[in-house]
Amino acid sequence: MSAILYIVVPCYNEEACLDETTRQLQAKINSLVEAKKISPKSKIVFVDDGSKDKTWELISRKNKSVIGIKLAHNRGHQNALLAGLMYAKDHCDISISIDADLQDDVNAIDEMIKEYNDGSDIVYGVRSERKTDSFFKRTTAQGFYKTMTLMGVETVYNSADFRLMSKRALNALSEYSEINLFLRGIVPTIGFKTSTVSYSRSKRFAGESKYPLKKMLSFAWDGISSFSTKPIRLILGLGIIVFLVSLFVLLYSIIVKMLGHTVDGWTFTVCSIWLLGGIQMLALGTVGEYIGKIYAEVKHRPRYIIEEIVGAE
Repeated sequence: MSAILYIVVPCYNEEACLDETTRQLQAKINSLVEAKKISPKSKIVFVDDGSKDKTWELISRKNKSVIGIKLAHNRGHQNALLAGLMYAKDHCDISISIDADLQDDVNAIDEMIKEYNDGSDIVYGVRSERKTDSFFKRTTAQGFYKTMTLMGVETVYNSADFRLMSKRALNALSEYSEINLFLRGIVPTIGFKTSTVSYSRSKRFAGESKYPLKKMLSFAWDGISSFSTKPIRLILGLGIIVFLVSLFVLLYSIIVKMLGHTVDGWTFTVCSIWLLGGIQMLALGTVGEYIGKIYAEVKHRPRYIIEEIVGAE
């Protein structure tokens, strides 16, 4: 019996490309159904993450192959994606998550399903090249993955949130209860058999990127601080180095004093104060970020609230 596929698409202010996204995904589902690779019960699940434009209006139009989930408030891409996946796990055999901007190749879905049929519970879409990205975007993206690896976070290089997950993998994902979501780091920790499918990344079909530099940096820091304590260990190492240096400076000062040399030392003193003050502020800020995440976790607030669902049977 063919597997039921749910394609989960998180959306935020995507009215400019939603019609084309629906058309392409619907065409892909139809072709897979005709080839008997998936069940006719397969659906597209759009999750509206508190959009301010006509995104929900477009999603909620009657379409038997589309299910719309409207979140009560903007909760961010990762929470919107999780909301769609958690809905899908109760209705499908496999889910594929993909962004609404059509930069990920929908034709790679065929190969993902083939890998699933060969026994993979998780199939990652991996970008083979980034020719459509600007030099800045390409450099920062590659730097992101290298930094995550350096900090000990397990990720799949050049893979974002375009992936297939089996029902078993989705059930395992539902066991993760943290508020600070970073699915690119969570999914690899699930285990099970995984594989990858390479594809070429396209230009955004329409609209503007929802990840400017500021948001990208914030996203990277969330990933690092949610999965690694290396920043705190680096601060500890820096503190030890500064302490050892201060011992040498203290010894030097005592020797100079005993020899009777008088040194003004104003510049050295001021620079030392600013340097140590900066290091202390950096350390406090980093530790504060971790404490803030603990604060958010212990409150156990819901990660998202669903306001409305349309198209569900």
